Parts: sequence; structure tokens; C-alpha cells
Amino acid sequence: MANYRSRTERKQAEQKKQRPRERGRSMMKKIVLIMLLIMTIGMFSGVVTFAWMIKDAPPLDETLLRDPLASIVYDVNGQKVVELGQQKRIYISYNDIPKVLEEAVLATEDARFYEHHGFDIVRFFGAVLANIREGFGAEGGSTITQQVVKLSFLTPEKTLKRKVQELWLAIRLEQKYSKHEILEMYLNKIYYSNRAYGVAKAAETYFGKSDLSQLTLPEAALLAGIPQSPNNYNPFTHPEAAEKRRNTVLSLMAKHGFISKEEAEEAKKVPVQSLLTENKQQSDIPYDSFVDQVIDEVTEKTGLDVFTAGLHIYTTLDPNAQSYVENLLNSDEVIRTNKADFQAGIAVVDTKTGEIRALGGGRKKEEGVTFGFNYATDTRKQPGSTIKPIVDYGPAIEYLKWSTYHQLKDEPYQYSDGTPIKNWDGKYEGQMSMRTALARSRNIPALKALQEVGLERAKQFANKLGMGFEEMREAYAVGGVDKGVSPLQMAGAYSAFGNGGIYIEPHAVKKVVFPDGTEMDLRPEPKVAMKDYTAFMITDMLKTAVQSGTGTAANVPGLHIAGKTGTTNYDEKDRRKYGLRKGAVPDSWFVGYTPNYTAAIWTGFSKKSSEAYLSKLEQQYAKQLFKRVISHVDDGSGGDFKQPKSVVKLAVKKGTNPPKLANEYTPKSEITYEYFVRGYEEPTEVAGDKPEVVEPVKDLRAQYDPATQTISLSWSYTIDPEQDVSFEVRQTVDGRKPTVIATTKDSRLTVEAKEGSVYLFEVYVVTADGTQSAPATALVQIPKEEPEQPNESEEPDENEEPEQPGNEETPEEPTSPTNPTEPSPNNPGTPTNPSDPGTPTNPTNPTNPNNNSSTNSSGTNNQQRNGNSGGTTNNQQRNGNSGGTTNNQ
Repeated sequence: MANYRSRTERKQAEQKKQRPRERGRSMMKKIVLIMLLIMTIGMFSGVVTFAWMIKDAPPLDETLLRDPLASIVYDVNGQKVVELGQQKRIYISYNDIPKVLEEAVLATEDARFYEHHGFDIVRFFGAVLANIREGFGAEGGSTITQQVVKLSFLTPEKTLKRKVQELWLAIRLEQKYSKHEILEMYLNKIYYSNRAYGVAKAAETYFGKSDLSQLTLPEAALLAGIPQSPNNYNPFTHPEAAEKRRNTVLSLMAKHGFISKEEAEEAKKVPVQSLLTENKQQSDIPYDSFVDQVIDEVTEKTGLDVFTAGLHIYTTLDPNAQSYVENLLNSDEVIRTNKADFQAGIAVVDTKTGEIRALGGGRKKEEGVTFGFNYATDTRKQPGSTIKPIVDYGPAIEYLKWSTYHQLKDEPYQYSDGTPIKNWDGKYEGQMSMRTALARSRNIPALKALQEVGLERAKQFANKLGMGFEEMREAYAVGGVDKGVSPLQMAGAYSAFGNGGIYIEPHAVKKVVFPDGTEMDLRPEPKVAMKDYTAFMITDMLKTAVQSGTGTAANVPGLHIAGKTGTTNYDEKDRRKYGLRKGAVPDSWFVGYTPNYTAAIWTGFSKKSSEAYLSKLEQQYAKQLFKRVISHVDDGSGGDFKQPKSVVKLAVKKGTNPPKLANEYTPKSEITYEYFVRGYEEPTEVAGDKPEVVEPVKDLRAQYDPATQTISLSWSYTIDPEQDVSFEVRQTVDGRKPTVIATTKDSRLTVEAKEGSVYLFEVYVVTADGTQSAPATALVQIPKEEPEQPNESEEPDENEEPEQPGNEETPEEPTSPTNPTEPSPNNPGTPTNPSDPGTPTNPTNPTNPNNNSSTNSSGTNNQQRNGNSGGTTNNQQRNGNSGGTTNNQ
């Protein structure tokens, strides 16, 4: 114990011990005060911010809650197309809603609906956890009250301000209306796809039931599940997805105690398709196939009811193209069949922008259209060989940098599991280029390409083009796609090839304008799907497919078209079930594009049956429809596809492997022009072709007939049956420029002659690839008619000098043409004018009169002696009455 000298000293010591404690308490007080201050400031700031965010929130307009505002649809030119919202809908009260339906909706959308006051914090965090555990979409975070507010008053923008306004208005809505009234509003507003707005209309559309009290548990669960993603859970178009979603709803109902687990499992056993009624209605909306797509896009991207939201919707519709497509499908201009179930779907897209110009949703709509089913957008069919650029050759160029000449062997082959694969014609064509394999639609090279690329990379490439494949199997190489594709999907994918590798999702809506003037751009962002060299090289190979491959029937003169055909076959199970022959074709496709437009055509059947197969003629309909559509919409202003700098074009000798460059002596028929990715697989070795020696003609003869004033040419040549040759005849008159006067398969020719002229003839042998022989030549002098001589007994004129002895007139020697132009294969000259005397008249040999001139050019110096006609030897002419002959080597 310490000793202190005084009480004061002890007191001071005790005070020193207490000071640290007091300082600690003082610090805590300061911290608490600071925290309270921050919280106060934060609360104040929050209140101010909240007040600022809700200050321009729309009022609770009861007319918007109950009465719909029509939306107006405009075409690409800004002209009004249709007003949506005038259609009748079935309105129900809360008392009309059966308990099973209410419970299904509450379990799915808002299980604590009767416990919260507009916003449910427990529901919000519970939905987050449920989506993590069970997958996205298992439960929604918004209450039913919030959804009514969103559908009635707010734009779909995803901002904090809009979310705060939604919460504020939900609380106010709860204060003004009862729970039953809010639930009634919700079930009358919600969209159920297939143009069914409100639950009563949905029950009538899908089940044919106008009395909601007749709904069963599986039906109520199906309806409750659709609004989460209406178009994806449409049971008519996506029955599998709809059934999976319905089963999720049944599990939620059991989880929240509305039904037992046993009841849920029993209801899950009922197939969705067994619940559905026939999907058939009449349409009074113009361009309904296109408007269907518009409604789907706006609903999906905004979450709004286009029939009540009062929107101005600006679309990409070309009314001229749309009308043409509809008329073409519903006439017999192309499709001439009596098969009742025959159908077709057409999608026309702008190649550069992805904007949909026209949609042909089906045939014979005046007889009752399957209103919710659009064969351009909803059908899912196997694509046949049209898939090859997407999963086989496109990935091969993109990832392996194959050239268009890359060699593949068409031979007996099998899938990796040992299953044999066949070509469409059951034949094998051996080694060929990738270009040839695609143009001729050979299956075995396509499978080999996919195998070399790998399934994962092929799936990645295809999904960048909007295919949405969940898996990739080797059967996809030739079109064996599990869930199929739509014409609109295929048009979107092919348009990326024509757009330099840029993929823009096909879309029908450019923007929407809300009642308050706010605009929302709905155009998708362009995405780089592939390298520019991949797009160009696929395009060039597809041009070959149209020009000389399986797609020639789709070609249009004057347009640069790239495209691909595709057909499918029934499997053995279906063939036996419907009694169909082997090789029966249920689907035929053509997908093609120009720099301006892309069109995908599907033809086939609405359902399988013993008559659901395409004849040879019916298999041509897809190509013929494409040809007419593209001819109608495209004026050719887009020109040709532009070659990018990443690609080089080289002349390659056909059949070489590895490729060799053609040289100057390679025959044209053995040269192919192919594209290579710059710096990859470019050949450097040159083919060793030598000049082709073509034998010249023999025994060339030229005979002049003074009676007809014509020269008859004839020659001999031994023709190889395997060699395609023709004879090119050139003529030089009086030393002027040589001209080609005939190209003929015959070995004789007759030409008109002019007196006093000198004719040089050359005959060349020309092969199919343009190779020429050395010329055989013949020279003919046409005599000039002599003036009549005076009689010797006549007296000479007085001014005329007497004839002196030794001055007899001697005819001049014929002169050869002065410096005649030497004809050559590279200077054939130009054809003579038809009025020129040297123009041939008839390639026949007329009968020679006794008096004639002839030339023999067989390679020796021949002399001709012919009485009165005179004769010449070695280019010398003697006196004669009628003419002369010339012999040339």
C-alpha cells in the first residue's frame, strides 16, 4: 500500500487513476454522436432523394388501370399499318376466379400477397435465394401489386428511379384498392402469348373453356406459369418448355401448402398437349404474320401489353414486299399441289441491318389460319444441308483457316460411333475441294470438316449466329438438329455471311414511343460473329452452289446470289409408322442472300402423315419461291460482295494436293480460282505444265470461181474424239489488217472475192481452252478483167502512133501484199463488215467451173498447168485469159 505525505497527495493520485476511464467514456459518446449524425444525415438524404425520385411519378389514373389505350403500328416509311387495342377481350371479376387458379398464381407470383402492403422484403430475398437454388425464373421478385403498377403506368427501363417509383405507386395502390381488386386487375391485364390478354381469354385460347370454374389443376398451373415468359412458354409453339414450367408451378403450390405433394405429382403426369384445344382463329389484322412478330418483340423487350399501353410502334415492315410474299404463298404461281397439309414459311431480312422486311407465315389463310402459329418464326424444322455453312465449313475457315480449295475426300465413311453415313445420291466422288463439296452438297466431306473443327467450337460458332444450340452432335453436320430451326433464324445466320461477319439479330421493331413521349430504342446491337475472311469465303463458295451446284434453279441473272439448298428425310420409325418409302422427303429449304437482302424459304407439312412427303417437283418450290421473292425486292443496286484484304485469290491447278499454282501453260480447263486466308495455306509451288502442241490443219486449198466470184477453202484434220477443237479462219485483203472471218467445226468455207485483190488466208486449230496451233496459209490473186483489144484490120487513129516492133504489152507480174500484217494468236483481228466482199457466204464447197484459180498449201511447191486458164509456178504468173494460181508453203 502506498504511503502518502498528505491527503491532498493521495487525492491527486486517485484522480490520475480515474482519468483514462473518463477519456474512454468520452470517446464512446463522440462515436455514438457521430453515428447518429451520419444516420440522421443519411435518413434525411434518403428522404430527399426518395422525394426527388417520386416527384414526377405518374398519378394513379383509374382509367389506365381499367380501360386500355390502343397502340399504333407504323411501317418502315412511317405510315400507319394497324391500330391494336380495338379487339374485344373477356373481362372477369374476382368472383369469377376459381380458387385453384388463384392459388396457382399466388404460389408462382406472390405467395405473401395478403400479408404485405405492396412491397414484400421477405418475398424479394426469398426469390433471390430460390433463383440461385432452382435456376433463373423459379420465382419472381416483384409483388402482384408492383406488376400491376408496372403494366399500367411505367416504362420498362431498368433504372433505380423507375424502381423507386414502382415501390411508391405500389404502396399507394394498396392504400386505394382492396387485395381482391388488385388481383382482378392483374389477371385481366397480364399477357399469355398467342395474342391472349387476360386469363379468361387465355383459358378460351388454349383450352376452349369460357367458364374459368371448369379449369383443372394442371390447366390452372399451366396458365400461372406462362406470364413469366409468355412467348417461350406458349404451349402451342413450345410444349416441352411449357410443361416444364407448369411442373415448376405445381412444385411451388406444394411448397406453399396449397396442394399436397401427391396432388402435384399426379398433375405432373398429364401431358400439356393433351390439355390443348385446336389452335385456329380468323384474323382481321393486315400483315398478321408480321404484326405477330411485332407484338412478340414489344412484349418481350418492354413487358407491356401492346393492346392497352397506348404505344406508337415503329417497325421495319416493307408493305410492298409483305404483300408480294403473302400473295405468292396463297396463289398457285409456284405452289401447285393438292396436298392439304402442305405449308411454307418465308423470312426476308435486310442483309446489312437485320431488319425484317417481310414474313410469310403460312398458306391459304382465307380458309382459316392457325393464328398463333407463324411458319416463318415459330416452326422448328431440321434444316438439312443449309446448316453446313454454319456448323461445318464456316467453323473450318474460322478456326482452321482452310482455303476454299482445301481438299477433302468423298469416300465410304462413318460417324465416330461406327454408324455409316451416306451422300444424298448414294455415290462417292473422291477427292474434291471444299468449294466443290459444299456446292454439290456432299455429306461425307461435311462430317469430316465438323470432326476436324470439334463439336464445341462448332457449337460456339453456330450460336454466335443465333442458332441457340444447347448441344452439338455429329449428326448436326448434315442437318440432324434435335429441336430444329425457323426460317427467321436461318435468314439471320446467313445475313451475317453477307454482312462481312457481323450478326444483327433479325428484328421487326425499331423503337416504341410511350404516351408521355418517352422513346425506347429496341434495335439489337451488332455483334462480330466471325472474321471477315470467313464470311467472304463462305459467300464465294455459296455463289458457286447457285451458279453451278444444287441451287441453280434459284439463280437470277443480274444479281450476285449466294445460297444453299437443303432437304430432310424421315427416320426408319416414321417411315414404318406412315408407310413411307425410303428416301421420302418431308422438308425442302433454300436460304440465300445478296448484298441487299437475305431470304430463307421452308416448304413442308404441318403434320406427319402418309401423304406428307415432297415429290421431285414439290422439292423445287423453295428455290422457285426464293427466285421470285429476291427478284421482286432486289434491284441489284448492292453490286457484288467485296473481297476483304485478309483474303487472297490465286489460280490453282485443279486436282493438285497440296495445291500448286497454275503456270502460263496450264490449260484453262484445268485452272480454278480459289481464295486463301492471307498467310495460310497459300501455295508457292508452281505446276510443271508445258506448252501444248496442237497439230495444224493439212492440205489447205483455196480455189477461186470467177463465175460466182467466190473463193472456196478446204482442209483436212484428224480430230481426236476426246478433244474439242474448232477452226479459226483469218483473212488479210491487200495487205490490210487481218480479220477473223469464221470460227467453225467444218473443214470447208466459202467467201466472196473482189476482182483485182490479193487474199491471204490462215487457218488455226483452236482447242476448248484457247490453245492454238500454228497457222496453215494460202495466198490467192484474183485477176482483174482485161479490156477488149481493137481489131488488127481497123485503121489506126490519125493521132495514134503506130505500134513499134518489140514494144508488145506484157502483163505485170502479180505482186504480193506490201508488208502484210503477220497474224498471231494474240492478234486475231476483228470480224469484217458483212458488206465486205471477203465475208463468207456459206460454208459449203460449190461446184468448180473449168476456168478457176486454186491454191494448194500442203507444204510443197506445186505447179499447176491448165490450158487456157494459165498457170503459175513459185509465185510467178504467166499470161492467161481467165486468171492465175498461187502456190504457198
